[in-house]
Amino acid sequence: MATNRTFTMLKPDAVENGHIGAILEKINASGFRIVALKLTQMTIADAQAFYAIHNERPFFNELVDFMTRGPIVAAILEKENAVEDFRTLIGATNPAEAAEGTIRKLFAASIGENAVHGSDSDENAAIEGAFHFSGREMF
Repeated sequence: MATNRTFTMLKPDAVENGHIGAILEKINASGFRIVALKLTQMTIADAQAFYAIHNERPFFNELVDFMTRGPIVAAILEKENAVEDFRTLIGATNPAEAAEGTIRKLFAASIGENAVHGSDSDENAAIEGAFHFSGREMF
Protein backbone atom coordinates (compact mmCIF):
# COMPACT_ATOMS: atom_id res chain seq x y z
CA MET A 1 0.00 0.00 0.00
CA ALA A 2 1.36 3.42 -0.95
CA THR A 3 1.95 5.90 1.82
CA ASN A 4 0.44 9.33 1.72
CA ARG A 5 3.74 11.15 2.30
CA THR A 6 6.80 11.95 0.27
CA PHE A 7 9.97 13.96 0.77
CA THR A 8 11.30 16.79 -1.37
CA MET A 9 14.19 19.21 -1.37
CA LEU A 10 14.34 22.43 -3.29
CA LYS A 11 17.98 22.34 -4.29
CA PRO A 12 20.52 25.18 -4.00
CA ASP A 13 19.94 26.32 -7.59
CA ALA A 14 16.20 26.77 -7.01
CA VAL A 15 16.85 28.68 -3.78
CA GLU A 16 19.57 30.86 -5.36
CA ASN A 17 17.31 31.72 -8.29
CA GLY A 18 14.42 32.81 -6.03
CA HIS A 19 12.04 30.00 -6.96
CA ILE A 20 11.01 28.88 -3.45
CA GLY A 21 7.63 30.61 -3.48
CA ALA A 22 6.70 29.62 -7.02
CA ILE A 23 7.63 25.96 -6.47
CA LEU A 24 5.77 25.76 -3.14
CA GLU A 25 2.75 27.38 -4.80
CA LYS A 26 2.84 24.74 -7.57
CA ILE A 27 3.09 21.98 -4.94
CA ASN A 28 0.10 23.37 -3.04
CA ALA A 29 -1.92 23.89 -6.21
CA SER A 30 -1.32 20.22 -7.08
CA GLY A 31 -3.12 19.11 -3.92
CA PHE A 32 -0.17 18.41 -1.63
CA ARG A 33 -0.28 19.45 2.02
CA ILE A 34 3.03 20.51 3.55
CA VAL A 35 3.48 18.66 6.87
CA ALA A 36 7.09 19.74 7.51
CA LEU A 37 9.18 22.54 5.98
CA LYS A 38 12.51 24.19 6.69
CA LEU A 39 15.27 26.21 5.12
CA THR A 40 18.59 24.61 5.99
CA GLN A 41 22.03 23.96 4.62
CA MET A 42 23.56 20.52 4.23
CA THR A 43 27.09 19.95 5.45
CA ILE A 44 29.50 17.88 3.39
CA ALA A 45 28.93 14.98 5.80
CA ASP A 46 25.14 15.41 5.44
CA ALA A 47 25.28 15.35 1.64
CA GLN A 48 27.65 12.37 1.61
CA ALA A 49 25.30 10.45 3.92
CA PHE A 50 22.11 11.48 2.11
CA TYR A 51 23.52 10.49 -1.29
CA ALA A 52 25.57 7.48 -0.05
CA ILE A 53 23.81 5.24 -2.59
CA HIS A 54 25.69 7.16 -5.29
CA ASN A 55 29.13 7.16 -3.63
CA GLU A 56 30.70 4.93 -6.29
CA ARG A 57 29.27 6.96 -9.17
CA PRO A 58 31.56 9.36 -11.07
CA PHE A 59 29.30 12.35 -10.31
CA PHE A 60 29.24 11.82 -6.51
CA ASN A 61 31.74 14.51 -5.50
CA GLU A 62 30.18 17.02 -7.89
CA LEU A 63 26.75 16.23 -6.41
CA VAL A 64 28.03 16.74 -2.86
CA ASP A 65 29.66 20.05 -3.85
CA PHE A 66 26.44 21.22 -5.50
CA MET A 67 24.17 20.24 -2.62
CA THR A 68 26.39 22.00 -0.06
CA ARG A 69 26.99 25.23 -1.96
CA GLY A 70 23.95 26.97 -0.51
CA PRO A 71 20.70 26.55 1.40
CA ILE A 72 18.00 24.05 0.52
CA VAL A 73 14.35 23.82 1.44
CA ALA A 74 13.44 20.41 2.85
CA ALA A 75 9.79 19.39 3.02
CA ILE A 76 7.52 16.47 3.71
CA LEU A 77 4.38 16.47 1.61
CA GLU A 78 1.12 14.64 2.11
CA LYS A 79 -1.39 13.54 -0.49
CA GLU A 80 -2.99 10.31 -1.63
CA ASN A 81 -0.40 8.44 -3.75
CA ALA A 82 2.17 11.09 -2.77
CA VAL A 83 5.39 9.56 -4.13
CA GLU A 84 4.10 8.76 -7.61
CA ASP A 85 2.08 11.96 -7.95
CA PHE A 86 5.04 14.09 -6.87
CA ARG A 87 7.41 12.34 -9.27
CA THR A 88 4.94 13.20 -12.04
CA LEU A 89 4.76 16.82 -10.85
CA ILE A 90 8.54 17.32 -10.81
CA GLY A 91 9.14 15.78 -14.23
CA ALA A 92 12.14 14.07 -15.80
CA THR A 93 15.61 14.59 -14.31
CA ASN A 94 16.68 16.24 -17.57
CA PRO A 95 14.56 19.39 -17.84
CA ALA A 96 14.82 19.23 -21.65
CA GLU A 97 12.89 15.94 -21.47
CA ALA A 98 10.47 17.01 -18.72
CA ALA A 99 6.80 17.43 -19.57
CA GLU A 100 5.41 20.93 -20.00
CA GLY A 101 4.23 22.44 -16.74
CA THR A 102 6.40 20.25 -14.50
CA ILE A 103 8.62 21.82 -11.87
CA ARG A 104 11.81 20.83 -13.66
CA LYS A 105 10.56 22.09 -17.02
CA LEU A 106 9.73 25.43 -15.42
CA PHE A 107 12.63 25.91 -13.00
CA ALA A 108 15.58 23.59 -13.77
CA ALA A 109 18.62 24.58 -15.82
CA SER A 110 20.23 21.19 -16.48
CA ILE A 111 20.43 17.56 -15.42
CA GLY A 112 22.85 18.55 -12.66
CA GLU A 113 21.00 21.66 -11.53
CA ASN A 114 17.49 20.28 -11.72
CA ALA A 115 15.85 22.41 -9.00
CA VAL A 116 14.17 19.72 -6.91
CA HIS A 117 14.56 16.26 -5.42
CA GLY A 118 11.64 13.89 -5.01
CA SER A 119 11.73 10.51 -3.27
CA ASP A 120 11.56 7.57 -5.67
CA SER A 121 9.74 5.12 -3.37
CA ASP A 122 7.63 5.02 -0.23
CA GLU A 123 10.55 3.46 1.66
CA ASN A 124 12.98 6.19 0.56
CA ALA A 125 10.42 8.90 1.35
CA ALA A 126 10.32 7.70 4.96
CA ILE A 127 14.12 7.42 5.19
CA GLU A 128 14.76 10.80 3.57
CA GLY A 129 12.11 12.56 5.63
CA ALA A 130 13.55 11.13 8.85
CA PHE A 131 17.04 12.26 7.74
CA HIS A 132 15.92 15.89 7.69
CA PHE A 133 13.14 16.05 10.29
CA SER A 134 12.56 14.81 13.83
CA GLY A 135 9.13 13.45 14.69
CA ARG A 136 8.15 16.64 16.50
CA GLU A 137 8.82 18.71 13.36
CA MET A 138 6.09 16.96 11.34
CA PHE A 139 2.41 17.84 11.53
